[in-house]
Amino acid sequence: MGDSKLFHILKLTRNFLFSWVNREFLIFLFFLVLSGTFWLLMVLNETYDRELDVPVQLVEIPQNVVLTSDTTTNVRITVRDKGFSLLAYIYGNKIQPVKVKFKNYAKKTGSGVLPSSELQKMITRQLFNSTQVIGMTPDKFEYFFNYGLKKRVPIKLLGRIVPGQSYYVSKLFVSPDSVDIYASSEMLDSIKSVNTQPVNVTNLTDTLIKNVGLRKVKGVKYVPEEVKISICPDILTEEKCEVPIVAVNMPEGKVLRTFPSRVTVTFTVGASMFRSIRPELFKVVADYNEVVDNPSEKCNIYLRSVPHGVRNARINVDQVDYLIEEQ
Repeated sequence: MGDSKLFHILKLTRNFLFSWVNREFLIFLFFLVLSGTFWLLMVLNETYDRELDVPVQLVEIPQNVVLTSDTTTNVRITVRDKGFSLLAYIYGNKIQPVKVKFKNYAKKTGSGVLPSSELQKMITRQLFNSTQVIGMTPDKFEYFFNYGLKKRVPIKLLGRIVPGQSYYVSKLFVSPDSVDIYASSEMLDSIKSVNTQPVNVTNLTDTLIKNVGLRKVKGVKYVPEEVKISICPDILTEEKCEVPIVAVNMPEGKVLRTFPSRVTVTFTVGASMFRSIRPELFKVVADYNEVVDNPSEKCNIYLRSVPHGVRNARINVDQVDYLIEEQ
């Protein structure tokens, strides 16, 4: 029973495929595939230019050497050949990393250079005879090293941080705040600090914690190679407090009294810092010398100092009544 059903299905399929309409379609499909094959062969037989990445690796590095540049660099070459050959480079494993022995090019100056001519020759050995190299970037392989010379320098955060409306940056931490750098003695003497990669943040309203890499300098190695930054915003609030007026430059035997004796100072401060702000941390003064030099019914008062973290501090009046008394 099962075999007869299968035979019936095959018969229906054959009749469908070889019906007059479908026979025409199969002929059309055959010639379409055939023409597509001929077109592909013609295309692949044309000559093209193509960019390829070739890894260049530094090998056999002595144990007492600290490499201050990357051990592997990608060299981008531009080659010219027929499409068949280019497919082998792109989708095959034809191109292998070029291995450069450390001792063959290392110099006492703490650097080594594989010249363009030798680098191109080492790459060309892997290519087909028909392939032409018409460009190469970079045109040489260069590496830097020392024998353990290092220096610890501070980190500087590079970038722009814009807090959201009614916010300000209350705390900013960089961890670690300094790193060890390995380089030549001349470079170690000249480097005073290390910059991070640019950090640009806008409309900051919540604590931001992220890892940031250090800006690379040719011939310099960092340990560690990245740092963690923590940026803490705080919301600004407007507050007021009563601050006493203090007379300054007073001669002995005289007293300057002001009316009122206190003034209101209005200021903005982070909500988390408000409780630490006390009136005695502000200083509002009246200058006796100014009163004597410019006598009038009122004297000027000035806000001379404010606590750390306070912004936009101002007094509600800038002149008050006064009286000078003899002690």
